[in-house]
Amino acid sequence: MAMHKSYPGLHMSSKFITSREMRAIEVNSDYFGISLLQLMENAGRNVALEISSRFNTSKKICVFCGLGGNGGDGFVAARHLLAMGYNVSVVLAGKAKDITHEAALKNWTALQQFKTDIPIIEITDSSNIPEIGAEVIIDALLGTGSKGKLKPLIAAIVDKINVSKAKIIAIDVPTGIDSDSGQSLGNAVKADITVTFYRAKKGLEKAKRYSGEIIVRDIGLPSNLELFAGPGDVQLITKNRASTAHKGDSGRLLVIGGSEVFSGAPALMSLAALRTGVDIALTASPSLTAHDIASMSPDLITIKLDGYKLNPDNATVLKTYLENVDAVALGPGLGLATETKKFVKVAIDAIEEAGKPLLLDADGLKAFAEFKHPLKIPVVMTPHAGEYAILTGKKLPPMDHFESRINEIKQTAAELKAVLLVKGAIDIISDGKQVKLNATGNAGMSVGGTGDVLSGIVGALLSQKADAFEAAVAGAFVNGAAGDFVADEIGNHMVASDLLDWIPAVFNDPMCHLKVRKTSGTTP
Repeated sequence: MAMHKSYPGLHMSSKFITSREMRAIEVNSDYFGISLLQLMENAGRNVALEISSRFNTSKKICVFCGLGGNGGDGFVAARHLLAMGYNVSVVLAGKAKDITHEAALKNWTALQQFKTDIPIIEITDSSNIPEIGAEVIIDALLGTGSKGKLKPLIAAIVDKINVSKAKIIAIDVPTGIDSDSGQSLGNAVKADITVTFYRAKKGLEKAKRYSGEIIVRDIGLPSNLELFAGPGDVQLITKNRASTAHKGDSGRLLVIGGSEVFSGAPALMSLAALRTGVDIALTASPSLTAHDIASMSPDLITIKLDGYKLNPDNATVLKTYLENVDAVALGPGLGLATETKKFVKVAIDAIEEAGKPLLLDADGLKAFAEFKHPLKIPVVMTPHAGEYAILTGKKLPPMDHFESRINEIKQTAAELKAVLLVKGAIDIISDGKQVKLNATGNAGMSVGGTGDVLSGIVGALLSQKADAFEAAVAGAFVNGAAGDFVADEIGNHMVASDLLDWIPAVFNDPMCHLKVRKTSGTTP
């Protein structure tokens, strides 16, 4: 997928970035063809250039490196400084055999070719820390992912660095500083200069005592990359299931939908939620419809409500269930009978009163359009262009006016205080402040039901306590990626249920989509 057009008004406005956001961007960068090895090379070279702009080649330089990505940046910096004519040595905190970061390991291997020119010492005990005779020290021990108290060896090295008379340059963040909060993790390197990358890390400004002068350098990441959903966005919301987990710990979702005409839509939504990883998906439908849904799979638990279609009296029954679920998905296959539209209003009031996150889709959206107002709970709405027109009373700008289209959706999201996930060839997701675009998926997914699968995924993520915007972005990516795997297997002759078995595969390894990702096509 090309990313050839820039939208200056849509780029992330904050000058700071959190460690988790940066990790997601790095993963997405790799997905879009800018490898972590390239980013590491650019980072290390920028550190070397910063040093060369401040210190002449007569200065001795010592690079203290950890075993992770930050250490890899240090390896690269050492190599470039050697090429510039500096006297450089490297101290590795730990054993080289324990370097597991792939890009760091490659740069460690490259450094071995220059061992006669760059003295390299591996230390595993604080008693082995060498005396520092260097005039410039590079701190490449720990980076933005560092949390919790420093290990004794690292803490001892930090102390040694701090009592030296050398000028200290930290890479990305001084070791011992939480890059998000700015808090010290026991003790921390007191840098004269911190060279950080892409955007300043959130905690640096609060940690000026440790970070010193903050220099932000480009590492080859175009700012519009942040606009596009990728595997990093899936990793943001993915949680490991504890071995001690009990039923319900991974989310309980209530799906409300169906009518005497439609039974497949709520079933697809619930099955997609289960494949996403919720422990329980309850499907509430009119009695006969609920019996049909229960017969589709033994995994489906149904709540059988009175009537052939949902009506306001059903909301009273559902209030009991609202107390025991983590989120609600409302709308699939409801129909638009007068009593059903009244039910939607009463149900949303009850959901809001219960304080549960809400996924609003399909007929639920159409009914909501008649009384729409901002809700006091997290809400994700998933309209296609036609449903968006019903929701707002106006058509979206055409795809050839894509930036106007985005801005229109962003404004509506702000007015409704909701997350809008507007489905299309390029999905547009906005919470009124942030915007993301998702380009996974294919033409075969125009078949009915794929939107119900999407809503089931997003509803499940809401029930697992994911942020509403992040849930919508990740859900759009996963749903489209699942559809791409199906298309790769059988072409465009798919049905919505074909996507279900691919959902776990994408969650388990979102980078696996590279196997089928479109390498051509247009991005607006």
